Amino acid sequence: MNIPRSSPVWLFDLDNTLHNASHAIFPAITANMNTYIARVLGDDGAPAGADAVNAARTLYWRRYGATMLGLVKHHGVDSAHFLKVTHDFPELDSMVRAEKGLGQLLRALPGRKVLLTNAPHRYSRDVLRILGIHREFSHHIAIEHMRIHRHLRPKPSRLMLRSVMKKQKAAPARCILVEDTLANLRAARSLGMRTAWVTQYLKVADPIGMAHVPKRFFRPRWVDVKVKSVRHLPAQLARLRS
Repeated sequence: MNIPRSSPVWLFDLDNTLHNASHAIFPAITANMNTYIARVLGDDGAPAGADAVNAARTLYWRRYGATMLGLVKHHGVDSAHFLKVTHDFPELDSMVRAEKGLGQLLRALPGRKVLLTNAPHRYSRDVLRILGIHREFSHHIAIEHMRIHRHLRPKPSRLMLRSVMKKQKAAPARCILVEDTLANLRAARSLGMRTAWVTQYLKVADPIGMAHVPKRFFRPRWVDVKVKSVRHLPAQLARLRS
């Protein structure tokens, strides 16, 4: 099917946007990350304590946008190994929770759909298949693919977002980032993209960075549309394309 060049290009986040990662997956990632970081920071075979682990995770997220980048830069951690260990879930099928009808919803939205996730490819691929929506995306951009000049640049990197737009041959005004993370939406809006903030799964902080979750979901100025669920996106098309 040929899609008109004027049609929107939807950039969908995955966790806590298309499914409820706060239910079981984020707590599991938190546990895996804590164990991994404790080993990295440990001394003479003894794992580091919880305070040291939490401090390092928060510091690296604030400084680099992703805890993993700090571990790579300062501790020589292999990013592929870190992603594999922290996202290894033998029981993933039972951990995924989402609304029904996601495939029908995505097909109803005009334009091209691209998955843009800071999660690793294998994990995000498996989640898409469990949700039954893996065929709805023209491109699947996971964190391993977010390299600029050989360096990982995950969201909210503006360099990475510009690269995505260039590869998609889409002007910023055609792109709509659908996300639960405000920092990512802010970066996208600064480049001229449209932004949609999904809030229904924001029950715990992002475990990768302990990102702040506001108590009240007031719409910031860099968010064009605030929706509880992706189900409400069709009703907001006019605002997102104006």
